[in-house]
Amino acid sequence: MPLPDPQSAPPSDARAGFVALIGAPNAGKSTLLNQLVGTKVSIVTHKVQTTRAIIRGIAMHDKAQIVFVDTPGIFKPKRRLDRAMVDTAWGGARDADLIALLIDARKGIDEEVEAIIERLKDIKTRKVLILNKIDVVKREKLLALAQQANELVAFDETFMVSALNGDGVKTTLDFFAKSVPEGPWLYPEDQPSDLPLRILAAEITREKLFERLHQELPYISTVETERWESRKDGSARIEQTIYVERDSQKSIVLGKRGQTIKAISQASREEISDIIEAPVHLFLFVKVRENWADDPERYREMGLEFPK
Repeated sequence: MPLPDPQSAPPSDARAGFVALIGAPNAGKSTLLNQLVGTKVSIVTHKVQTTRAIIRGIAMHDKAQIVFVDTPGIFKPKRRLDRAMVDTAWGGARDADLIALLIDARKGIDEEVEAIIERLKDIKTRKVLILNKIDVVKREKLLALAQQANELVAFDETFMVSALNGDGVKTTLDFFAKSVPEGPWLYPEDQPSDLPLRILAAEITREKLFERLHQELPYISTVETERWESRKDGSARIEQTIYVERDSQKSIVLGKRGQTIKAISQASREEISDIIEAPVHLFLFVKVRENWADDPERYREMGLEFPK
């Protein structure tokens, strides 16, 4: 459905609200969010735990503005950063108008999903179930999984989707558009995310970093946009720093004769340029910052609470 004219006022019967996407790591939340919104707002990699902070994607559907909250994957936390991510995920779920639990239909209800469902029982917010990856799972298994999940928690609706190819996404959007509260829109209707461009650009570079080095690099590595300069010719000059915890990781990111970081930079520059619809001059630096995961300032920059 095309977006309404950005200059038009919201209709008198407009709706707007928040839908929290929760699930275990790698359930496909980021991929689904990008499908629901229709553009890139959340990074998708082979690495579990790529979504750190809450990333909001905004979809206009019929007369509703649906603000999707892509929370970090919920899992058993081992480190301080893990705890911060899990706390953020549950906080996002409690604050939403609806909670959508996404389950990887190939994995079914494993130990991680069971733990999430157990906590969902105590949350009064309306809940829907979304079974993902239906393109690779037989119908009988999907129906059995839907029945099993609904016996554990009273879901208002169950949807079956393929976040990868978009099957079932429109039906899911139709339901959310009818279910969010009546009221004025919360954001400009032509805005796909409330994520500042500097952070989105850093997330894109982090995605390219993990796509290239997901075997060698721990997900604890981070990227920060240090400078963003808009030039008179309409282009943007962006400086970003990739922070790692050890010198050995720095060598991995740089690669032989700088080939790895050059490839990461090129892929990131092209995608950022597509998003801002302007030429981008991207300069990447790699620095070692030991124990950054214990620095409260880093958590604030990622939109996470620093766990004591």
